Amino acid sequence: AVKQIEKRDSVLTSKQQIDRLLRPGSSYFNLNPFEVLQIDPEATDEELKKRFRALSILVHPDKNQDDPDRAQLAFEAVDKAYKNLLDPEQKKRAVDVIQAGREYVEHNVKKKKQLKKDGKPQFLEEDDPEMFRQAVYKQTMKLFAELEIKRKEREAKDMHERKRAREEEIETAEKAKREREWQKNFEETRDGRVDSWRSFQAGKSKAKKEKKPRSFLKPPKVKMEQRE
Repeated sequence: AVKQIEKRDSVLTSKQQIDRLLRPGSSYFNLNPFEVLQIDPEATDEELKKRFRALSILVHPDKNQDDPDRAQLAFEAVDKAYKNLLDPEQKKRAVDVIQAGREYVEHNVKKKKQLKKDGKPQFLEEDDPEMFRQAVYKQTMKLFAELEIKRKEREAKDMHERKRAREEEIETAEKAKREREWQKNFEETRDGRVDSWRSFQAGKSKAKKEKKPRSFLKPPKVKMEQRE
């Protein structure tokens, strides 16, 4: 069933591919590079390259001049997915997420089967291969979305910390600049302040020397008159 779906999807028209790549929720659907390129994680490098060429030609803006803006966005999604899969580390991360999604669904199926075995009625829609594929697909997309949300949160946090560090750096630099300017101004005006102080002190000393001694009025001498 999966192979049939991939074969069907591989021959979508340019418009259908653009619509697929830009459908609602595509910002999360397109986090899975294998989903974007519609190729198996087990595909060889040569198959990957061949698939990229075919899909990039379909959605290229030059081939979709009636809708170049949307075609450009679709082309960028295809190009990004291809570059991610060319990076061994990025590819491994994507494969690990897909494997984790499959293991999660298989674990849930195992639990349901155990409950059914214990006599508790359980409807296992995952017994249908197509339903199992859809369950894995949904869980995988959920995992990709959760990882992207965490990545954005880390990015926002890092950006905030960098901004705060930058503001502190600017404030420290401005404070140091103000201190240097104050010191420079202090040194430049020091001679003037010293001269002013000396002049003030000299003026006080001169005024003290020129100060006349206080004179006190003496009472007139009274002659004692002799009695006749």
